[in-house]
Amino acid sequence: MNSETHQKVQAEHLSRNAFLYVRQSTLRQVRENVESSQRQYGLRDRALALGWPLEQIVVIDCDQGQSGSGVVEREGFQKLVTEVSMNRAGIVMGLEVSRLARNSSDWHRLLEICALTSTLLLDEDGLYDPSNFNDRLLLGLKGTMSEVELHLIRARLRGGLLQKARRGELGGRLPTGLVYGSRGQVERDPDGQVQESFRHLFATFRRTGSALAVVKAFRQEGLKFPNRVWGGVHSGELVWRPLGYYRAAWVLSCPRFAGAYGYGRTRSVQLPNGKVKRTKKKVEPEEWYAFIPNAHAGYIGWEEYQQNQKKLQENATQYRCQRQQTPPREGPALLQGLAICGKCGRRMHVSYHKRRGHLYPDYNCGHAASRYGEKQCQHISGRDLDLALGELLLAAINPLNLEVALAIEQEVETRIKEVDCLRRQVVQRAQQEADLARRRYLQVDPDNRLVADQLEADWNSKLRDLRSAQEEYEHQQESEQSTLRAEQRERIRALATDFPRVWNDPSLPYRERKRMTRLLLEDVTLRKEEKIIAQVRFRGGAVKTLELPLPLPFCVLSRTRPEVVEVIDELLGEHEYCEIVDLLNARGLRSGDGRAFNVHIVGWICKQSGLRTRRQRLREKGMLTLKEMARKIRVKDLTITHWRREGRIIGYRSNYRTEYLYV
Repeated sequence: MNSETHQKVQAEHLSRNAFLYVRQSTLRQVRENVESSQRQYGLRDRALALGWPLEQIVVIDCDQGQSGSGVVEREGFQKLVTEVSMNRAGIVMGLEVSRLARNSSDWHRLLEICALTSTLLLDEDGLYDPSNFNDRLLLGLKGTMSEVELHLIRARLRGGLLQKARRGELGGRLPTGLVYGSRGQVERDPDGQVQESFRHLFATFRRTGSALAVVKAFRQEGLKFPNRVWGGVHSGELVWRPLGYYRAAWVLSCPRFAGAYGYGRTRSVQLPNGKVKRTKKKVEPEEWYAFIPNAHAGYIGWEEYQQNQKKLQENATQYRCQRQQTPPREGPALLQGLAICGKCGRRMHVSYHKRRGHLYPDYNCGHAASRYGEKQCQHISGRDLDLALGELLLAAINPLNLEVALAIEQEVETRIKEVDCLRRQVVQRAQQEADLARRRYLQVDPDNRLVADQLEADWNSKLRDLRSAQEEYEHQQESEQSTLRAEQRERIRALATDFPRVWNDPSLPYRERKRMTRLLLEDVTLRKEEKIIAQVRFRGGAVKTLELPLPLPFCVLSRTRPEVVEVIDELLGEHEYCEIVDLLNARGLRSGDGRAFNVHIVGWICKQSGLRTRRQRLREKGMLTLKEMARKIRVKDLTITHWRREGRIIGYRSNYRTEYLYV
């Protein structure tokens, strides 16, 4: 030790403990780099030489195998800082600055504490006093160089990963349903049941348009979904489990099943506490570090994958913007997810009320009421509105069906002709290359066999390419022509009759009717004033305005029609209630609320409409009651009843009870 080093060590330093901090970055270094550990523990001899007794030398080695880039997970470093701040440390020893911290903020904070408490620092190069300007400047430079070294190491490693990822060669664990082939290529799982399970999942989502609906379909069909175990004694085994929502959503969102290779789909940030947190915001494929579409075989195409992502995003109702659509549900509300409030501009919600076993929709805008306790913005009954909108769709499509069908057919034919022209050019180019190879072969000296053999091989190769191009062209041309003439033309021309037939089919589920509506409409803005005004915006940009009268209250709508009341009034003169009920039901008439007639309904209608009852009508004809008839002929009441039953006297039933009037 030189004299300058001994001058820095004072009695106050020797009165406190000497702390030796031992750390290596990884567990592999701990196992294999034994010499580094011995060098760090050897610093105890330096402390002994400076004057510290052995019992005052404290070794902190509980941070073995942990990186020095943060302090949150390093209990030993936190303990060291605590001891220094409590003025219990006279010297802190480490093999190099990186052993203490590779983070500038942690390192400079330690230097400040050491300067305040007059704590010395020692490494393999020398002894430093942080309260001395020159020593502190040198220690700061060492800490910065240590952090830069860590950054360069990470940059080199990450650069290699990114370079390999951009080539699509950075392997990793594949999701269930994909495996590595014999040459390292990615291919579908050879298990046929696994392939059919994934195909069925994507086909079900294509049909239902909802991840939850896919889960329900699998459960109703009693199907299970494959999953490969990773880790443990059963690692690599294939197990079959019930399909859950998160599993289905993950499969639909994974680009690997679309045959695309991607790296860097998510971003992460380092928090102040040193932990790394993954951001929730999705990164578009164009912003990934590496993106290679059609890199390997998949279960769906990339275009279908993008459509699935768009559909999943539309279905995400949580934290949704008020102007975004919601996925079609099972209820009968035709404008569910399409209705927009004409006053505040927010998306209107749907509620249902049930009457006589039928569901009737209502469109509500209750954002202000639920958030701020204000009055509900709008409440519109949806029964008449849905009927009017359905008639509008049928009226808007029917006159244009034939014209649209012919225009679509002509557009398809035009596109096929354009594609056919491009394919013919490919065949022509292959023919030109084959002719050129033929001329080169014919012009060569036959005695020069090396050149002749090579030119002959080139000619044969061009001929094979030409034959392949011709076969591909003929196959595509035949396929497109047969499809257009046999199938597409029939489907296109069937648009004129299929849509009204399907729309009016009573067995069509509400969800499918809503999906048909969304193919035609963008949204419908509702405003309730003296009338209900609905501004219908079609997908093509056309706008149509509907004006509907305000719906009448249910008590008014449930009143029996006047013509039915007139029929009852006519029948009351000749028939009793039971006969009137049978006659009304036989004629197909119904009450105001749509029910079949019975005795109680007929009696209630007579009372509410002020009709003279059958009893009043018979009394006006001079008929007598049971007691009046008994007093007239001077017999008992029971005798009159017996005579009526025996047919000796005529009695007319006056009401739905067993009361008769007699002539």
